[in-house]
Amino acid sequence: AYFCFLMTALGVTAGAHRLWSHRSYKAKLPLRIFLAAANSMAFQNDIYEWSRDHRVHHKYSETDADPHNARRGFFFSHIGWLFVRKHRDVIEKGRKLDFTDLLDDPVVRFQRKYYKSSVVLMCFVIPTFVPWYLWGESLWNAYFLASILRYTISLNVTWLVNSAAHMYGNRPYDKYISPRQNTLVSLGAIGEGFHNYHHTFPFDYSASELGLKFNPTTWFIDFMFWLGLVTDRKQAPKEMIQARKERTGDGSA
Repeated sequence: AYFCFLMTALGVTAGAHRLWSHRSYKAKLPLRIFLAAANSMAFQNDIYEWSRDHRVHHKYSETDADPHNARRGFFFSHIGWLFVRKHRDVIEKGRKLDFTDLLDDPVVRFQRKYYKSSVVLMCFVIPTFVPWYLWGESLWNAYFLASILRYTISLNVTWLVNSAAHMYGNRPYDKYISPRQNTLVSLGAIGEGFHNYHHTFPFDYSASELGLKFNPTTWFIDFMFWLGLVTDRKQAPKEMIQARKERTGDGSA
């Protein structure tokens, strides 16, 4: 269950988020295939839809055009936004953004075309049948632990980035925006809780200051770089980070 959780998380953090949404690094075909499969295990909409909503979130953060606008409250930004129709501003302003680069990737197109079947296989079938077949776990335990419980936890950990990390924590890089540094969210979301940094420097592949933070997703990307599967990692220069702290930070770091 924990292995599936880590794979699920990487499909979102290293895949849909840092690779496809922000294009903060480049990944070769084998890694993109792995991340797409892991993203299907996450079952949080296909890569195209996830990345589209996330780009709109960054462009129009904390406005009516933000799909999970935190100013509408914790519940809405956490899960409520999935229960209602999108605000008309989300649709109207979202249409103005360019997402052609996403569909230019054949891996994204393939996953989008076969998304439902890939979710059934990756999110439910494999996590259930592997423990049953390989070491005799009961189907009941395998299904409800490695599949359902793992899926539920991974969903809520991801949603905490939209809710808790926009409400609780310090703002050492930009005190004029809502996203915060939230250590607990980073622990659960394997490095995605350094949200004030990420919204200040969204192009940075690490989504945090390197060398200072607990960030397993960054470690994974760096390992893939060592293997030759990752290139062109974008990073904010130290001078830029320090200047931004002094100019707009809240003085907490």
